[in-house]
Amino acid sequence: MRALQIAATGMSAQQTRVEVISNNLANMSTTGYNARRAEFADLHYQQATRPGTVTAADGTIIPAGVQLGLGVRPSAVSINLQQGSLSQTGGDLDIAIDGDGYLEVTLPSGLSGYTRDGGLKRSADGQIVTSDGYPVVPGITIPDDARSISISAGGEVYAYFNDRVEPEQLGQFTLAGFANEKGLEAIGSNLFLETAASGAAQIAGPGQEGLGTMRQGYLEESSVDAVREITELIKAQRGYELNAKVITAADQMLGATTQVR
Repeated sequence: MRALQIAATGMSAQQTRVEVISNNLANMSTTGYNARRAEFADLHYQQATRPGTVTAADGTIIPAGVQLGLGVRPSAVSINLQQGSLSQTGGDLDIAIDGDGYLEVTLPSGLSGYTRDGGLKRSADGQIVTSDGYPVVPGITIPDDARSISISAGGEVYAYFNDRVEPEQLGQFTLAGFANEKGLEAIGSNLFLETAASGAAQIAGPGQEGLGTMRQGYLEESSVDAVREITELIKAQRGYELNAKVITAADQMLGATTQVR
């Protein structure tokens, strides 16, 4: 009985959906997190009678045919690229990207990682790094005697000193853009890797080539909508229950056949 296998694929699909929703809810407070959505596609079909089959000598053609579906499969877990709201923190090294783009960081492996988490820190030697200690590209070092720093919308970093009137420019942040942001590979810690699906990173200054600008003293909040996620969770739960009922019904039908005398 195919209904058992079909319902099992439905239950597995709804379980995947619940896992994606639970990950979204777990990251409601994660800086720069974008909600994910599970997407599904139907499995292949068993062609009992193909549409367009000739059934008589006079050329009569079956208009619809008989195609029996065999269930559902996960096709993708896509990322929602909607920007989260900006929360004011007042931190000198808190940066929100207002628009498209990612900060580039250097990973311990030497590869480039990309993130929208602008909660930056200052290392022991004054270098600007992420919360995990990864240097931000291009490398910018803050002098020990700097009183404060300022970051413009265009990414220029200025340091202010007690014994000077004019600030000193330390460098300029750049942003990375991608032709297909949904093709980036998430590796955790708010980091992504470039893939063949995302295309090569296009590096430019903030506000250039369609990239966003920088807001000092702000952080981008998670884009997870709790109400929507709870609604999706209820729908996934009901879908799981309905597929479970199909298995129960199929089992009862099989039980009826074994009781025939």
